[in-house]
Amino acid sequence: MDIVEKGLEFEQRKHKFVTTSDRILASREVKSLILGINEIYKKSKDRELMDLMKRLTVIKQKIEKRLKGRPLTAA
Repeated sequence: MDIVEKGLEFEQRKHKFVTTSDRILASREVKSLILGINEIYKKSKDRELMDLMKRLTVIKQKIEKRLKGRPLTAA
């Protein structure tokens, strides 16, 4: 279960992405981790895997929120 270890490592890593390309790469990485863990979860139905996917999804949402930026307001 190497992918679970990668997911845990990604969760513990600092999430300070300076450039847009760093954010894009991090978003893609966490997405692939979530999908990989999901495949394992489908077979085992382990509750800890679901909790890990939920935590990674929150991180992914924060990264994507930062990528989209603020909406422009009409002046």
